[in-house]
Amino acid sequence: MRRKFLLWLSVGGSLAGAATLAGWLVLRGGDAGRANPDDIVQVAYGHTIYLTRCASCHGIHLEGQPNWREHLPNGRLPAPPHNAEGHTWHHPDRQLFQMVKYGLASLVPGYQTDMPIFKEILSDDEIWAVLAYIESQWPPHIRQARKRINRQAAD
Repeated sequence: MRRKFLLWLSVGGSLAGAATLAGWLVLRGGDAGRANPDDIVQVAYGHTIYLTRCASCHGIHLEGQPNWREHLPNGRLPAPPHNAEGHTWHHPDRQLFQMVKYGLASLVPGYQTDMPIFKEILSDDEIWAVLAYIESQWPPHIRQARKRINRQAAD
């Protein structure tokens, strides 16, 4: 009896997650290929992915690793914060997407990092959802600055 209950519980959780994703994909309409920090469904989906794929290095609260600006013995940098204290918000969305999907070396050839390349791990929609979650955590003045950064990058 207990096994059946646990099975139904896990199936129900999987279906709920799939329904959230499906609902978001349908409701987002023509907003494919962008992070929308005002879309509560995309943000919630991104938060779930962030916790399972990113938080172990970048912190549950986007705080990054200690001394993130100081090189490790292997010459690489620790994971930076994604909160307002870090530099993530200085990059346009398309650049952040490229860093996550293809790695930082796709923008800075030869750059060595411990961050995995996510092109075989996360879908484009999942990457955009994570970025939406991260952006949703920034204060209003940074979110306004981001709009200018994204507009300039589009020109």
